[in-house]
Formats: sequence, C-alpha cells, structure tokens
Amino acid sequence: MDLEEGFKNLICLFENFLINQGVNTTVALYLNLLLNILILILIIFGVNYLIKNFVIEAFKSFSNKTTTSFDDFLIKTNFPKYIGQILPIFIVYITVPFILVDFPLAIKSFYFVVDIYIILLIVWIIRSILRGTKAYLRTLESFHDKPVESYIQVVMIIVWLFAILFIVAEITDKDVINFIISLGAASAILLLIFKDTILGFVASIQVSVNDIVRIGDWITFSKYGADGTVTEITLATVRVQNFDNTFTSIPTYSLISESFQNWRGMQESPGRRIKRAIFIKQNSVKFITAEDIEKYKKIQLISTYLKDRQDEINEYNTSHQIDTSLPLNGRNQTNLGIFRKYIDTYLNNHSAVHKEMYIIVRHLQPTEHGIPVEILCFSRDKRWENFEYITADIFDHVIAAVSFFDLQLFEAPSGDDLRDYLNKQIESGSINNAKK
Repeated sequence: MDLEEGFKNLICLFENFLINQGVNTTVALYLNLLLNILILILIIFGVNYLIKNFVIEAFKSFSNKTTTSFDDFLIKTNFPKYIGQILPIFIVYITVPFILVDFPLAIKSFYFVVDIYIILLIVWIIRSILRGTKAYLRTLESFHDKPVESYIQVVMIIVWLFAILFIVAEITDKDVINFIISLGAASAILLLIFKDTILGFVASIQVSVNDIVRIGDWITFSKYGADGTVTEITLATVRVQNFDNTFTSIPTYSLISESFQNWRGMQESPGRRIKRAIFIKQNSVKFITAEDIEKYKKIQLISTYLKDRQDEINEYNTSHQIDTSLPLNGRNQTNLGIFRKYIDTYLNNHSAVHKEMYIIVRHLQPTEHGIPVEILCFSRDKRWENFEYITADIFDHVIAAVSFFDLQLFEAPSGDDLRDYLNKQIESGSINNAKK
C-alpha cells in the first residue's frame, strides 16, 4: 500500500509543484497529465528499443544454437515481436490508471481499448505459433502430403470466433457466457452465413481421415478443368497446378460430393498401364499357306513358335485324316493369329515393359472400322513423358509390322484418296466405258 501511495505522489509531483507556484489547479492538472503521458511514451519507446535490440536478438541468437528449426520459423512469423509487446502493455496497464485517476471516463475507455488490444495480441501470438508450426511441419517428410493448412485454418477460425465473442462482449458490456447464450436464436442465420466454411471444414476432415487426396497427388477433375498435381489443401479449396502450369481451385467439399480421378494408385504401383488398339481390315485376314509359313519363319521372334505350332497342327490333321486341300477343313493358322503372337512375344522382350504385370494382346468386338486388336501391358517407367515415349515406341513398331503379315490397317478414306481413285479410273478408261 505504501508503494502505491508513493507512486501516486510521484505522478502528482509536477501538479503539486505548479499549484505551489500559483498556477491554476485545472491548468496544473492538465499540464501534469500531459507531462506524465509524454514520460510514459518515452518509457514505452525505451522498453521497445531494449526488447528489439536485446531480447529479440537474444532469442535469435539462442535459436541459431538450437538443433531444431522450429524456433527459426517462429522468428520468421514475428513471434518474438508479439511476445515483446506484453511488457509495454503491462506497464501501460499498470501506470495509466494512476495517470488518469482524475478522469474516470477516460479510465473506462482506456480499459476498453487495452482489453481489445490484448485480445487481438493473443490472436496474433497464436497465429504466429500456428504459422511457424505449419512451416516446420512442411520440412518433415511425413507431413509433405498432409493438409496441414486445413487444420491451421480450422484452429484459426475457432480462435477468431472466440476473439470476436470476447470483443463483442466487451463492447456490449456483457458476460461472455450470457452473450453466447443470447446467440442461440441467431444460430440458424450463422449457419447460413458460414455454410461454405462449415462444408469445407467437414470435407477437409473427411479428405484427411479417408486419405482421399494428398498434397502431391495427380488428380483429374473434368468439371473444374483440373488435370495436374495438388499443391495445397485448405479449408475452402484444393489448389491444383495443371500440366500447362495454370492453377485451378476446387471447392474442398466437391472432393467428397462428386466424382474425380486420383492417379495415386498408378504412381504407387510397379507400372503404368498401356491400353490402346489398332484396327485391322477384316478382308485382309486369311488362312496361311505353306509358302506363308516359310516367309514368316524368317521373323526371329516367332520362328520357333511357328515351327512347333505347325508341327502340332499337321500331326492333328494327319491323325484325323483331314482333307487339307481346303484350308477351312481341320486346323489351320491365320495371319492375324500369328500377328497377335508376334506382338505378345515382342512385348515380352521389350525392356520397358513390366514382365510381372499383365501382358495381353486380344481381339475386341469387330466394328465398322475393322477388327480392334488391343494391347494391354504396363510400362516400368511411370513418368508421363517417358510413358508416352514408350507407348509411341511400341505402336510405331506394331503399326510398321502389320504389312509383314499381309494384313492391312483400317483408315477412313480422305478427299485426296477418293480424288486419286477417280483419276485412276478415268486414266484406265473404266468410267468412260461404263458411260458407254
């Protein structure tokens, strides 16, 4: 109590001096107030200077000596700066009521402003810690693909919600608990206003818990024109960097309410699927003759197969007394069947094709464009550019090999094809003869 009385006497020292000198009491009061405020401002600036040049620098020096990088991120988010403001506020909070002892309305306003500032300072300190935590977790391998940003945003929304409640309670001069109870009637309106935020919050939790999308995943979402890598997952949006280096933002709740394609399974699997077909003209498929067999035996990949297969067929036809003068009788090979075997052998010998995964060469249902011969296999290299190169390399070879088996690829005739055909008919006289 003596200390408090001594401090009050110190505050009023200049005022008493002026009154003793014959100065008007009111004038002395305001001059004393002005002087005390100037002295307080100088003290605050001095404390801030000491904090900035000694305390904060000491914190930086300490963080440089520690093995963890967490404190380094705290420095980048101005955590020491915000903490350093606690002491000046404490000094102001203790001193100003003595300075304004003769101004009760000003004291009330002062407490109101300082209380709001303290609430905001607490929010800034928490935000600084959360940002530092987010940056630190990003350096850890186990958190590279986790939606840390979403969790940080959720916490910050809760922090700001409580801060706003306390500020409004301070403005309305109500108890916080009673103020929260009074908001019950307005809950429906709040739910409507924060609908997207609530949906994003729920979706963000489901995305994380169910491991639907991670940072670094390649996703395709046709509705939003997204086809690329997920770079950021926030409470409201998922940011995708497309392969043309543009960015697409997708509402987080769309990931659980609509269908999209996540290529993570392909990226984690041993190989990437190649699935493509070529179309063979149906009238180019035929039974092969002995001359054809001798010609195809020159193809090294299937020479052994052809010999063993033909010996098996000849033995069957002989044992069953089949009339082989007509190829339709008994068993016989076709150029398309041999071609399929050639592709299968080629794929099994291709260095870029994964041999422990499916390798299938099959027919699909014939169409007006011919017989689809589909190749289904997996490349060892899953990188997009290399995958496309491998696929092109395989089909370059397959397309070029078609003619060696007396097969033809289907290709719709163009205007030039029809023009060349008509010119040939005219040159040969077929069209003129038909007119005659």
